[in-house]
Amino acid sequence: MPESIVLALIIAKLKGYQIKKIFTIWQFYVILGFEIIYLVFQINFFMHDYSLIKYVQILKAVYLSSYLLLIIKCKLYKSSLFAVACIVVGSICNQIAIWANGGKMPVFPSNTLMTGYVLNQPFPANDTLHIWGNASTHLPFLTDIFDIGYSVLSIGDIFIRLFVIIIIYNTVKYLNQDQKMA
Repeated sequence: MPESIVLALIIAKLKGYQIKKIFTIWQFYVILGFEIIYLVFQINFFMHDYSLIKYVQILKAVYLSSYLLLIIKCKLYKSSLFAVACIVVGSICNQIAIWANGGKMPVFPSNTLMTGYVLNQPFPANDTLHIWGNASTHLPFLTDIFDIGYSVLSIGDIFIRLFVIIIIYNTVKYLNQDQKMA
Protein backbone atom coordinates (compact mmCIF):
# COMPACT_ATOMS: atom_id res chain seq x y z
CA MET A 1 0.00 0.00 0.00
CA PRO A 2 2.86 2.39 -0.61
CA GLU A 3 0.76 4.48 -2.96
CA SER A 4 -1.68 5.12 -0.12
CA ILE A 5 1.10 6.50 2.08
CA VAL A 6 2.45 8.63 -0.77
CA LEU A 7 -1.04 9.94 -1.55
CA ALA A 8 -1.61 10.85 2.10
CA LEU A 9 1.72 12.69 2.21
CA ILE A 10 0.90 14.56 -1.00
CA ILE A 11 -2.48 15.62 0.39
CA ALA A 12 -0.83 16.75 3.63
CA LYS A 13 1.78 18.73 1.69
CA LEU A 14 -0.94 20.36 -0.44
CA LYS A 15 -2.72 21.33 2.79
CA GLY A 16 0.45 23.11 3.91
CA TYR A 17 1.75 20.62 6.46
CA GLN A 18 5.42 19.72 6.84
CA ILE A 19 5.56 16.05 5.93
CA LYS A 20 9.13 15.62 7.18
CA LYS A 21 7.80 15.55 10.75
CA ILE A 22 6.38 12.07 10.26
CA PHE A 23 9.94 10.84 9.71
CA THR A 24 10.85 11.93 13.24
CA ILE A 25 8.77 9.27 15.01
CA TRP A 26 9.80 5.62 15.25
CA GLN A 27 6.21 4.37 14.84
CA PHE A 28 6.27 5.42 11.20
CA TYR A 29 9.38 3.32 10.60
CA VAL A 30 7.55 0.22 11.80
CA ILE A 31 5.01 0.83 9.04
CA LEU A 32 7.79 1.45 6.50
CA GLY A 33 9.35 -1.85 7.59
CA PHE A 34 6.13 -3.63 6.73
CA GLU A 35 6.05 -1.78 3.42
CA ILE A 36 9.51 -3.20 2.63
CA ILE A 37 8.31 -6.71 3.48
CA TYR A 38 5.27 -6.13 1.27
CA LEU A 39 7.60 -4.96 -1.51
CA VAL A 40 9.53 -8.24 -1.25
CA PHE A 41 6.24 -10.10 -1.63
CA GLN A 42 5.36 -7.99 -4.68
CA ILE A 43 8.75 -8.65 -6.28
CA ASN A 44 8.27 -12.40 -5.72
CA PHE A 45 4.83 -12.25 -7.31
CA PHE A 46 6.17 -10.23 -10.24
CA MET A 47 8.75 -12.96 -10.76
CA HIS A 48 5.86 -15.48 -10.63
CA ASP A 49 7.09 -17.01 -7.37
CA TYR A 50 3.89 -17.49 -5.39
CA SER A 51 5.41 -19.37 -2.45
CA LEU A 52 4.68 -16.42 -0.12
CA ILE A 53 1.05 -15.94 -1.15
CA LYS A 54 -0.19 -18.03 1.77
CA TYR A 55 1.19 -15.37 4.13
CA VAL A 56 -0.43 -12.34 2.49
CA GLN A 57 -3.53 -12.27 4.71
CA ILE A 58 -1.41 -12.55 7.86
CA LEU A 59 0.93 -9.80 6.63
CA LYS A 60 -2.03 -7.57 5.80
CA ALA A 61 -3.56 -8.01 9.27
CA VAL A 62 -0.28 -7.34 11.09
CA TYR A 63 0.51 -4.42 8.78
CA LEU A 64 -2.85 -2.72 9.39
CA SER A 65 -2.53 -3.42 13.12
CA SER A 66 0.82 -1.61 13.14
CA TYR A 67 -1.12 1.60 12.50
CA LEU A 68 -2.31 1.35 16.11
CA LEU A 69 1.14 2.67 17.03
CA LEU A 70 0.40 5.94 15.19
CA ILE A 71 -3.18 6.09 16.46
CA ILE A 72 -2.00 5.83 20.07
CA LYS A 73 1.08 8.04 19.65
CA CYS A 74 -0.88 10.85 18.00
CA LYS A 75 -4.19 10.32 19.83
CA LEU A 76 -6.06 9.86 16.56
CA TYR A 77 -9.04 8.24 18.23
CA LYS A 78 -11.82 10.17 16.47
CA SER A 79 -10.34 10.01 12.98
CA SER A 80 -9.44 6.36 13.49
CA LEU A 81 -13.12 5.52 14.04
CA PHE A 82 -13.90 6.68 10.50
CA ALA A 83 -10.75 4.95 9.21
CA VAL A 84 -11.75 1.66 10.87
CA ALA A 85 -15.24 2.07 9.41
CA CYS A 86 -13.55 2.18 5.99
CA ILE A 87 -11.88 -1.16 6.74
CA VAL A 88 -15.22 -2.65 7.84
CA VAL A 89 -17.03 -1.38 4.72
CA GLY A 90 -14.17 -2.58 2.48
CA SER A 91 -14.09 -6.00 4.11
CA ILE A 92 -17.85 -6.36 3.79
CA CYS A 93 -17.69 -5.41 0.09
CA ASN A 94 -14.95 -7.98 -0.48
CA GLN A 95 -16.82 -10.69 1.42
CA ILE A 96 -20.01 -10.02 -0.55
CA ALA A 97 -18.08 -10.36 -3.82
CA ILE A 98 -16.46 -13.59 -2.62
CA TRP A 99 -19.77 -14.98 -1.36
CA ALA A 100 -21.57 -14.11 -4.61
CA ASN A 101 -18.89 -15.91 -6.63
CA GLY A 102 -18.77 -19.22 -4.81
CA GLY A 103 -16.00 -18.37 -2.36
CA LYS A 104 -13.66 -16.86 -4.95
CA MET A 105 -12.65 -13.29 -5.82
CA PRO A 106 -12.84 -12.72 -9.58
CA VAL A 107 -10.00 -10.65 -11.06
CA PHE A 108 -10.21 -8.58 -14.25
CA PRO A 109 -6.61 -7.68 -15.10
CA SER A 110 -5.61 -5.26 -17.84
CA ASN A 111 -2.47 -3.24 -16.99
CA THR A 112 -1.03 -6.11 -14.96
CA LEU A 113 -1.16 -8.28 -18.07
CA MET A 114 0.84 -5.64 -19.96
CA THR A 115 3.42 -5.26 -17.17
CA GLY A 116 3.79 -9.01 -16.85
CA TYR A 117 2.74 -8.98 -13.20
CA VAL A 118 -0.15 -11.29 -14.08
CA LEU A 119 0.21 -13.96 -16.71
CA ASN A 120 -2.74 -14.96 -18.86
CA GLN A 121 -2.86 -18.47 -17.41
CA PRO A 122 -4.55 -20.17 -14.45
CA PHE A 123 -3.84 -18.78 -11.00
CA PRO A 124 -1.25 -20.77 -9.07
CA ALA A 125 -2.55 -23.69 -7.02
CA ASN A 126 -1.57 -22.01 -3.74
CA ASP A 127 -3.80 -18.99 -4.55
CA THR A 128 -7.08 -20.44 -3.36
CA LEU A 129 -8.94 -17.12 -3.39
CA HIS A 130 -8.67 -15.64 -6.89
CA ILE A 131 -10.18 -16.69 -10.22
CA TRP A 132 -10.39 -14.99 -13.60
CA GLY A 133 -13.41 -12.76 -13.96
CA ASN A 134 -15.70 -13.38 -16.92
CA ALA A 135 -19.23 -12.71 -18.17
CA SER A 136 -20.71 -15.04 -15.54
CA THR A 137 -19.13 -13.14 -12.64
CA HIS A 138 -21.71 -11.98 -10.12
CA LEU A 139 -21.51 -8.39 -8.81
CA PRO A 140 -18.49 -7.51 -10.96
CA PHE A 141 -18.41 -3.94 -9.58
CA LEU A 142 -17.33 -5.43 -6.21
CA THR A 143 -14.60 -7.64 -7.66
CA ASP A 144 -10.96 -6.86 -8.50
CA ILE A 145 -11.46 -4.46 -11.42
CA PHE A 146 -9.17 -1.49 -10.68
CA ASP A 147 -5.82 -2.41 -12.23
CA ILE A 148 -2.86 -0.27 -11.11
CA GLY A 149 -0.19 -2.23 -12.96
CA TYR A 150 1.19 -4.25 -10.06
CA SER A 151 -2.08 -5.14 -8.39
CA VAL A 152 -5.76 -5.35 -9.21
CA LEU A 153 -7.99 -3.80 -6.55
CA SER A 154 -11.64 -4.04 -5.68
CA ILE A 155 -13.76 -1.22 -4.33
CA GLY A 156 -13.38 -2.97 -0.97
CA ASP A 157 -9.59 -2.82 -1.27
CA ILE A 158 -9.84 0.90 -2.01
CA PHE A 159 -11.91 1.44 1.16
CA ILE A 160 -9.27 -0.49 3.13
CA ARG A 161 -6.55 1.72 1.66
CA LEU A 162 -8.54 4.78 2.74
CA PHE A 163 -7.74 3.69 6.30
CA VAL A 164 -4.03 4.15 5.56
CA ILE A 165 -4.57 7.53 3.92
CA ILE A 166 -6.68 8.81 6.82
CA ILE A 167 -4.23 7.68 9.51
CA ILE A 168 -1.09 8.93 7.75
CA TYR A 169 -2.67 12.28 6.85
CA ASN A 170 -3.97 12.81 10.39
CA THR A 171 -0.60 11.82 11.84
CA VAL A 172 1.12 14.53 9.79
CA LYS A 173 -1.60 17.00 10.76
CA TYR A 174 -1.21 16.13 14.45
CA LEU A 175 2.57 16.40 14.35
CA ASN A 176 2.29 19.85 12.76
CA GLN A 177 -0.24 21.03 15.33
CA ASP A 178 1.81 19.48 18.12
CA GLN A 179 4.74 21.74 17.13
CA LYS A 180 2.52 24.84 17.11
CA MET A 181 1.38 24.07 20.66
CA ALA A 182 4.90 23.50 21.98
